[in-house]
Amino acid sequence: MTNQTSFIFDTELHLVVLTGIKVTTLVGLCAELHNVPASSIFLHTHREYLAHDFQRSNHANDFARWISTALHEEALAEKLAAIDLLSFTTVESLREALINTVDEYLGALDRPSPECRSEEAFHFCRSRNFVLPTGLVAESVDDFFEKMRDLSSASLYFHFFEARLRLGRRTNDFSRWLT
Repeated sequence: MTNQTSFIFDTELHLVVLTGIKVTTLVGLCAELHNVPASSIFLHTHREYLAHDFQRSNHANDFARWISTALHEEALAEKLAAIDLLSFTTVESLREALINTVDEYLGALDRPSPECRSEEAFHFCRSRNFVLPTGLVAESVDDFFEKMRDLSSASLYFHFFEARLRLGRRTNDFSRWLT
């Protein structure tokens, strides 16, 4: 460990808010992916990591799940679910990958884009995040691993996922502190 300062464990609370934007087609989805706030992209791609549902679906993000269940476009759903979220250091690069994947699929589609019923529309949400201290502070590597036992899944999520994209880093808070 090269950095001898303490590690302060934080956690995060999410307030999920409807944006008022809804789509019923792939064309509409692609158009709105360009415009929605970055917090919406992050929420719809990462919230599964915080879910306490032990019967997870085959699709690890909201876009893939909706495309599979409402539009019945399983091939596209699988492509979106296969996007490696850890390969991105910014939400904007993730947004671009989502848009490119849907665009490519639409370009190769030899029929009109499917449309779901209005009650099955995809509703974009965004997240307002509040970072809070947990009260846990590690003074050494041994202390760090001892404190890890008391962390909530929200705190782990914050330091693993949020920190990378928030700061545009290729690694997480824990790895940075431990090196």
